[in-house]
Amino acid sequence: MRYPTGLAALNLSILFSAAAGAATTCSPDAIPTPELLGGQVLSITATSVKNFGGSTSFCNVTVLYTHPGQNDKVNVYVYLPSAEDWNERFMGYGGGGYRMRSNDSLITSEVAKGYAVASTDGGHDWTVNSAESWALVSPGNINAYLFNNFAAVSLEDATIIGKAVTASFYGQTPRYSYWNGCSTGGRQGLMIAQRFPNLYDGILAKAPAINWANFVAAEYWPQFVMNQLDVYPTQCELNAITAAAIEACDGLDGVEDGIIADPLACNFDPFTIVGREYTCDNSSSVVSEAAATIAQKTWEGARTSNGNFSWYGLSPDAPLSGLANTSCTGSDCTGAPFYIAEEWINFWVKRGDPTFDITNMSHTEYDAILHRSVNQYKSIISTDDPDLSEFKGAGGKMITWHGLADPVIAPEGTTDYYDNVLELDPAAADFYRYFRAPGVGHCSGGTGPVPTEALDSLVSWVEQGVAPDTLPASVQTGNATRKLNLCAYPLVPAYKGGDIMEDSSYECKETFT
Repeated sequence: MRYPTGLAALNLSILFSAAAGAATTCSPDAIPTPELLGGQVLSITATSVKNFGGSTSFCNVTVLYTHPGQNDKVNVYVYLPSAEDWNERFMGYGGGGYRMRSNDSLITSEVAKGYAVASTDGGHDWTVNSAESWALVSPGNINAYLFNNFAAVSLEDATIIGKAVTASFYGQTPRYSYWNGCSTGGRQGLMIAQRFPNLYDGILAKAPAINWANFVAAEYWPQFVMNQLDVYPTQCELNAITAAAIEACDGLDGVEDGIIADPLACNFDPFTIVGREYTCDNSSSVVSEAAATIAQKTWEGARTSNGNFSWYGLSPDAPLSGLANTSCTGSDCTGAPFYIAEEWINFWVKRGDPTFDITNMSHTEYDAILHRSVNQYKSIISTDDPDLSEFKGAGGKMITWHGLADPVIAPEGTTDYYDNVLELDPAAADFYRYFRAPGVGHCSGGTGPVPTEALDSLVSWVEQGVAPDTLPASVQTGNATRKLNLCAYPLVPAYKGGDIMEDSSYECKETFT
């Protein structure tokens, strides 16, 4: 179990003593004001929610606080099941994109399992995907306080407040604490492990946005390539290229299933299908050299004007619509950038410069943007520090999985991070394990089996000492369910014969063949 230290621990001990034997009353009067070093609580509300989504009931305690002198107002939402339904576990739940928390449907699915769940808005509207309303205080000036909230500060705050509210509500501390998040939520989990290693017993960090300062600006690369070529293919044409890549590399793992299980072994050359006919909306056309160039460079990843590596590309079976998206009216198409990348460059790297036109950069200018992103922001928001010794020393356990067909965050960035962790600590698998999910998209979706019990595996590891060698995964294919046990990296699920839909037909080995 993780307890806060110092002043926070003293305040919680007083709170626990006062709350001993307290009834689970959903009233702000029943919730003592949490103490937060550097923060001031402005208000506490408590609302009883009945049958959310048709079946989940809980007490929603919302704590509004500020950091004096910073002019922010931050909400922490703590969803508390009844005392009878509480499993004596606390969970922090992460967000996605520029949002610090996820939709209530995801959060309440964990409440339904008995978890007391805390989340935070970080001081900006969590229901809006865009960061336009809060990124800048004025042209040329980023909102540094809210950015630091987003990067790290609000994660610690929400955990301290969430645990205090949970303890006062139930009259006892949680037995165990877990973090659960994907994408931004995965980055948040790694931030916690690296900077606040004593807060959680277990962390589930899925498809994590680890190298934020490196890869977010690099996510604009496919759009930059299209702008340079002044060609914007239809998604149908790009889909035809993806389908050809899958056809060429599907069987590399010994299984014909429409999935590229080993993307690094796929050497498909899209230029070999230039001129091949494809059909969209009952109309035929042929694959262009420009479209092949865009696909190849998206798979290759961002490169400098001198051809040097900037960041990893996507797997050949990942939908190109994630980063090489276009919008078409008839045959007239334009680029449709991934908003995370576009806003990062416009608001943070260029700081709202009204003279900057993202669609009209030279390669040298783009190089400078990639460099400036890392130079100015890596130390604040990125979570690529491989030194997890404090988290290990605190007894923490962590699981990461990443879909290999992720269309927005290159999975090789996650693999690179885990390799660095192992290089620093060859025994890191004793507390941190990584799983690659062939054919799976960003956090879910795709054609491959998606991990379905990763949280359960984490709980078993933390509470029973059972380290996961595999993660159960499944996907619905027509009327059938395909099952696969994902293997702890660097092992892979190699086919050994039998029904390809059954997990018993695979074994964990060093190579697929």
